Amino acid sequence: MGVAVDEVFQEYRNLLFSVAYRMLGTAVDAEDAVQDAWIKWSAADRGDVTDPKAYLIRITTNVSLDRLRSAQAQRETYVGPWLPEPMLTSPDVAEQAELAESVSMALLVVLETLSPLERAAFVLKEVFGFPFAEIGTALDRSEASVRQLATRARKHVEAGRSRFEVDAEKRTAATERFLDAMGGGDINALMEVLAPDVTMWSDGGGKVRAPLRNIVGAEKVARWVVGITGDPYAGVDWKDMAFRRVTINGSLGLVIDGPDGVLSAITVELGADGKAVSLHLVANPDKLKALNEGLVLDA
Repeated sequence: MGVAVDEVFQEYRNLLFSVAYRMLGTAVDAEDAVQDAWIKWSAADRGDVTDPKAYLIRITTNVSLDRLRSAQAQRETYVGPWLPEPMLTSPDVAEQAELAESVSMALLVVLETLSPLERAAFVLKEVFGFPFAEIGTALDRSEASVRQLATRARKHVEAGRSRFEVDAEKRTAATERFLDAMGGGDINALMEVLAPDVTMWSDGGGKVRAPLRNIVGAEKVARWVVGITGDPYAGVDWKDMAFRRVTINGSLGLVIDGPDGVLSAITVELGADGKAVSLHLVANPDKLKALNEGLVLDA
């Protein structure tokens, strides 16, 4: 019986992690939520469970809701901008536009502005396509109530998120141009690949050097990037850093490694013209564990 219980849970484990990560924004919290779900699942009376997948989604969603409510209070006192934890994503994710969008740093940032219930409704409906009746069961709300939550969430996301359809090949080429310009330290080359109103978010969590406010405007962002090029960072000289171009949160990004592990990760969001409209730089060591461990999000 124990083996069967474990096999059922393992069958859906990646799905549960994917739900929890989109709900909570960090791999650490998502792993904890999945572990909590396992404890509840293994201790539950499953005699009446006819749909293990729906049952496990319900447990994971409710555990994530509890954790999210607690996390939101903590994030109010966070030092500087709060960004989600970057994760490597499989090629399968990057090749599917809607799936890649659902884990993009830009979308996860917008999801932070939703209420916990709105976020749950959005994730379960818009990302995973669960029926409203099933979401209502998971959230212990009526179907009509869940429809309202999902509608409010979708409108809020659409208002805060300008989506541009850029095919994967063009997106990769445009991102490569940005990374080349960034690595070259040429302010003029950078200005050519940045949208005029580009915004740079940086999350150091008060633990490493990072701007405490968003930097807005192509010239300001370019000057900041050029200004740090060549300087020691987190005690590591520029010559001792290594730069990796990898798929992060559904699209090409940059990981900067030091001798002892990852120093920071940068993702780029492009506009319709292929220029960068937002940059997300995560340098808080607490949010680089998934990259250091090589964890891959594949759903």
